[in-house]
Amino acid sequence: MPQQQNLLVARSIVKNFGPTKVLKGFDLSIAAGEVHAFLGGNGAGKSTFIKIISGQHQRDSGTLEFAGRKLDSLTVSPMETGEIAVVNQELALLPHLSVAENIAMPRLNRALGTYSERASRTLAIEALSLIDPQFARESVGRVVGDLTLHERQLVEIARSLRSGAKLLLLDEPTANLTAAETGRLFAVIRKLISETKLAVLFVSHRMREIRQIADVCTIIRDGKTAVDRVSLGAITDREIVEFMGQNVEPDQRAEHEADNAVQVQHEAATRGASRNVVAPLVVKLDEINLEIGAGAIIGLAGAPTGPLGLIEALTGQVRNTHWDVERAGAVVTHQSPSSAARAGVGYISGDRANKGILATLPIIDNLAAARRVVERRAITRAKEVQQGQSLLDALRIRADSLWDLPATLSGGTQQKILVARWLALKPHLLVLEEPTRGVDIRTKREIYALIRKLAAQGTSVVWWSTEYVELVELCDTVLAFDLSGRPTGVLRHADVNETNLANATGMAA
Repeated sequence: MPQQQNLLVARSIVKNFGPTKVLKGFDLSIAAGEVHAFLGGNGAGKSTFIKIISGQHQRDSGTLEFAGRKLDSLTVSPMETGEIAVVNQELALLPHLSVAENIAMPRLNRALGTYSERASRTLAIEALSLIDPQFARESVGRVVGDLTLHERQLVEIARSLRSGAKLLLLDEPTANLTAAETGRLFAVIRKLISETKLAVLFVSHRMREIRQIADVCTIIRDGKTAVDRVSLGAITDREIVEFMGQNVEPDQRAEHEADNAVQVQHEAATRGASRNVVAPLVVKLDEINLEIGAGAIIGLAGAPTGPLGLIEALTGQVRNTHWDVERAGAVVTHQSPSSAARAGVGYISGDRANKGILATLPIIDNLAAARRVVERRAITRAKEVQQGQSLLDALRIRADSLWDLPATLSGGTQQKILVARWLALKPHLLVLEEPTRGVDIRTKREIYALIRKLAAQGTSVVWWSTEYVELVELCDTVLAFDLSGRPTGVLRHADVNETNLANATGMAA
């Protein structure tokens, strides 16, 4: 690979949060005109480092240089000058503003600048059209708070692509995109690199995507540099996983931890066992008539519109739905998500920030949230504290205290807490919407194992994922949707493979 000029150089970066040491002398350098994969497990320090580069956190020690100048407390941040743009794992849009206003905002920080609605709409349409022209035309005037997670992701990426930055920091940007949208995003990135020598720091847990787009990789492990600027052509997937520290028999360990977690909740689960002896749930739309029996893990494949419509019908998020949902010949409807929970329907979203984690409440309240909704109470009991600590130990969740805020945990660990909420309740039905979004390989295995254990106890599972390999691994039956959101058919047993899913959904695997 030819020698390229370094745009960003970070040396010996240290960052502590109280007694917790997150970055322990980390090094990384990014060259202009390259896509640099930044890899590591959940909690390794990736997001913290990105927040230091983008000025959201201050480093405790170490040096940063950008475009040949040293960055210190007296230097204007490259984020303020527009030289760095970032797409965070937890999106940073303003929900009360329109799509056009959100995309135009980075260009409104200039002195004496005036806002033009017409110019903002034009800019927004141009930016969004790079990835999804139809969405661009339909959404430019919508309020961001009314968008789905998938749609918000498109808006945030489009805003960054049109920012004119020299360095683009992408933290799990494709976690909720379809394969076609991901392909278009990668094409745009390559075009910008060829035209402007843009540098991209790309964080992802999807090895296929990393190899599609990235030139080199740096691996962080436990806050330190495990691999520094290695060409992706010179390192295998197995070696990457090993350097990340995730090669310790993940399947066996995950099964063992799932057993421990379920054992912790054995008494509560036993009390609720009789609730699961129920007739199969049947969902119908057009020619589709799908039975969801006890212990089944049903996959949903396709662009968001179709799967989300069924998920909303099953979990009480909408009252008027095209779907007919029945059990033993009787229509099943829920007035709200809370009434669905009391009827034995659990729900877990990959949108941790808006649909899952209660950011202002401690870990103990997050673990007990579902039970409190079901039992209509809010007081923390001594038994909850005991069970909560045992659950953290069983799931290998590292937390200083049950009374810490979830922000002290990595994104993948937060996702395990959302699954843990439902272990003791043993719901009839557990609905999962992209539950492994932004989590590493090991944590995915742990979540898979927990879901399999719940299914083995009789819980029916409905799982939507844009990762076909995930559906193939977990599901014996998959309901596929086309690009317009209409169900196209049900794949079963040996027919559940990546090629057939791509054909059934019209989306590349």
